Amino acid sequence: MYTNVSIPGQASAPANEHGFCHAPTWDTLPARNLGHVAGRVVGHVRAGGVDLGDLVGVVVRAGLRQVATYKSYQDIAKGGIVRDKSKTVTILASHVKYETDVREYAHIDCPGHVDYIKNMISGAAQMDGAVLLVSAADGPMPQTREHVLLAHQVGVPHLVVFLNKCDIVDDPELIDLVEMELRELLTRYGFPGDEVPVIRGSAKLAHDSPTDPQAIECIEQLLAALDTSIPDPVRLTDKPYLMPIEGVFSIAGRGTVVTGKIEQGEIRAGTAVEIVGLNDVSQKDVVTQVESFKTVLDVARAGENVGCLLRKTGHDDVRRGQILALVGSVAPRRNFDAEVYVLKKEEGGRHTPFVSGYTPQFFFRTTDVTGAITVLGDADMVMPGEGVKLSVQLHSPIALTQGDRFAVREGGKTVGSGVVTNVIG
Repeated sequence: MYTNVSIPGQASAPANEHGFCHAPTWDTLPARNLGHVAGRVVGHVRAGGVDLGDLVGVVVRAGLRQVATYKSYQDIAKGGIVRDKSKTVTILASHVKYETDVREYAHIDCPGHVDYIKNMISGAAQMDGAVLLVSAADGPMPQTREHVLLAHQVGVPHLVVFLNKCDIVDDPELIDLVEMELRELLTRYGFPGDEVPVIRGSAKLAHDSPTDPQAIECIEQLLAALDTSIPDPVRLTDKPYLMPIEGVFSIAGRGTVVTGKIEQGEIRAGTAVEIVGLNDVSQKDVVTQVESFKTVLDVARAGENVGCLLRKTGHDDVRRGQILALVGSVAPRRNFDAEVYVLKKEEGGRHTPFVSGYTPQFFFRTTDVTGAITVLGDADMVMPGEGVKLSVQLHSPIALTQGDRFAVREGGKTVGSGVVTNVIG
């Protein structure tokens, strides 16, 4: 039998220490006394991420825990590529909400397939922490390495590893080797590999036997690790409201809803806002209602995943990648200076240098836009593995501020990461 959890310097928490709070009903406002953490599940395709998200709801159905909503495998994988009735390759991120005694989580399953990894990248910057999902039967895969690298590039501060499918590995020493390889990988890409919690388990066994304490113990250990290993994030509640738009939906008879994680400030019904980015002129509107996981809120604050109902904006007038912000607080910009680290070939990046005029894609928050670079300083070209100062002209304007982090990609691979040092114009 495998050991469920490995947290250096910490004892394993008993399975019954972490319960869920009762779910609020649609017409009640929840007590806002728990910290909120946005955590995402990232992993290689076939590692079992959808099973893990679905599992929380299955435990609820068994009466062992209560959360706000239950989402089935089919709901979480909705919009994906169906291979058979038991496997769908997810393309878009899916959200599930649950609460422990310590805090409230927005659990988001990110797509693992290489063709849709940009959907993972554009949301990664919104994470407070992430669960890195790895199959014990396969070990770290190429996409696992890219996910870890991207998490480091865009500043995901904390990781917890869930080593899935341990039930189909007969030799415990093989699982030990996989864990050792994972810790070395995490260390190589800037995470404290010797300290990151690694939970061993089987999401499918827990899914199929939600009343079996031994089967669901790994999920209890995962929740314990999230509570103890991801500190309460610092929220920028004193700054003007700003929310990167992740999704756009229409509600018949009501209007258009934009969803995302609030980056800073707070929002309530009746607030005047504007939609910024991807157009030269911003659109003004008013938020008429704020909801989170089908619960109407009086006010929502930085760090929360919400949907904002807009008074007059049509579905085709707003899109993913734009910003919802207080009127006059931010303006769209095309030009900026940045410091960029260019990945080496061994890190999954380019194996040849580039020069001024190079036009990769730049990933900011939930958007990606093409831009042309100019190499600053005395260098004529930039070699892989170098740090460089660049001037960038984007093809479309976006909301930019000094200190914003971004990833640089071309041809389906990440080639660099950087930070904005100066916004021009």
